[in-house]
Amino acid sequence: MSAKSNPVLRELWKSLREKLRESLVSVLPVSGLVFLLSVTPWVDISGKELTVFGLAALLLIVGISLFNLGADMAMTPMGQYIGEGLTKSRKLGILLSVSFLMGLLITVAEPDLAVLARQVSAVMNSTMLVVTVGVGVGIFLLLGVLKIVFHGDLTNMLLFFYLFLFCLAALLLGGGKGAFLPLSFDSGGVTTGPITVPFIMALGVGISLTVGGRNASENSFGLIALCSVGPVVAVLILSMTARGDMSFAIPDYSMDSILEEGAWHLFGATMLNVARSLVLIVVSFFVLQFIILRLPMTKIIQILVGILHTFVGLVLFLAAVEMAFMPIGFKIGSQMAAEDPVLLIGLAFIIGMVVVLAEPAVHVLNNQVAEITGGEVSKLQMMLALSIGVGVSIGLSVLRVYFGFSLLYYLIPGYLLSLGLSFFVPRLYTAIAFDSGGVASGPLTSSFILPLVIGACCSLQGESAVLDFAFGVVAMVAMTPLITIQALGFKSVMSVRSRENAAMRRILAAADDQIIYFE
Repeated sequence: MSAKSNPVLRELWKSLREKLRESLVSVLPVSGLVFLLSVTPWVDISGKELTVFGLAALLLIVGISLFNLGADMAMTPMGQYIGEGLTKSRKLGILLSVSFLMGLLITVAEPDLAVLARQVSAVMNSTMLVVTVGVGVGIFLLLGVLKIVFHGDLTNMLLFFYLFLFCLAALLLGGGKGAFLPLSFDSGGVTTGPITVPFIMALGVGISLTVGGRNASENSFGLIALCSVGPVVAVLILSMTARGDMSFAIPDYSMDSILEEGAWHLFGATMLNVARSLVLIVVSFFVLQFIILRLPMTKIIQILVGILHTFVGLVLFLAAVEMAFMPIGFKIGSQMAAEDPVLLIGLAFIIGMVVVLAEPAVHVLNNQVAEITGGEVSKLQMMLALSIGVGVSIGLSVLRVYFGFSLLYYLIPGYLLSLGLSFFVPRLYTAIAFDSGGVASGPLTSSFILPLVIGACCSLQGESAVLDFAFGVVAMVAMTPLITIQALGFKSVMSVRSRENAAMRRILAAADDQIIYFE
């Protein structure tokens, strides 16, 4: 049966074409920037590398399109159905238990977390690190659900937990284990990946809409923000028990070494990792389906089709970034840092602005924000705020590599400013901003930006300084959107006040004109 004669297939094809158009607009800027740099004297990229990069960019476009379509069809509905079904059961214990379990399982299955754990396995047990981070996410997802159910204040919760977090950081520094700080803060970014974000955000929407209340839309945000804090706290506590010094062996970032293993080997390994990630979520969902949800078969079929799209899209996306974006990012960082480090700082700002456009979870967040806020916060506003924030964070990260100072010089004033802004902007903006921080630090950040900064660090400070100065870039990407999006909210508040003051002046002026003076 052709797509033209079947309305379901026709609608599916229409949605896919729209996703392809959005993905093309997202990927073209960063791809064009790489091709532009290849003709400059600062970077030497061979014709073979450019060819592979071009093919990888095409895979990236298709992968993002299929993933976004799958997220709309499966990941988001699954999270919302679970949130609504468990809340309607009015069994708080089951709701909290399932929330903790889902947070743990999704986090343990995140590919980005597994990559990070392997890199530090010499000083920290990989399994212990992954489980600890998973428990951290599970506990803070549970706390986020309690916030929604009892209409808690997100600002007060974030203020408390970030103060607690920096107290732990001070204890870690006092114990002479400051090298673990960048790793701890980066762990908060890598856990909110493309699989986790749609599910957790939809879970919050499902619970908040079922619980209701005047601020149901505002109350649905904040789960990603809290789940980003949990891993940092968990890894800081785990780091206090670690022994030995951090030592980081630079991986082989050459494209030849990846291609020598063969494309099928790369795709096979990626398929295995993605399948492991999705299986845990799908099995948990179908267990809940048989016990509590009992959705009709039409919705189950839609979810299964969406899961297939999500699987294929993520495989293409992750394979593309590992095949070409990671080697090219490292080469650009190392060569430009050797040629002109000051120019690299400016270029890093531009790269950060365009790279965030290609993050799959960013589009999921933007769509959900526009829908929940009824257009009050548009997709364009969100994308501009995220792009500027991520651009600033990458530029500041390269500046830190150049001068070689502690990550805390950025994080402490940055979080103080972002938490301070939360008292002057609408709570909706605060919740969206702190969610955006976790979403912006997605797989392309760890697969393109982190290698770029590692390459720059190798050229400027040497390989031994990578853990001290290159790591932490994911934490920076997660922090700066907190400021830019809340600044957007502050601007909105000031605009409303300005219009109200102008209206009041016109009313008073009109009232003065009606006064009759008697002689």
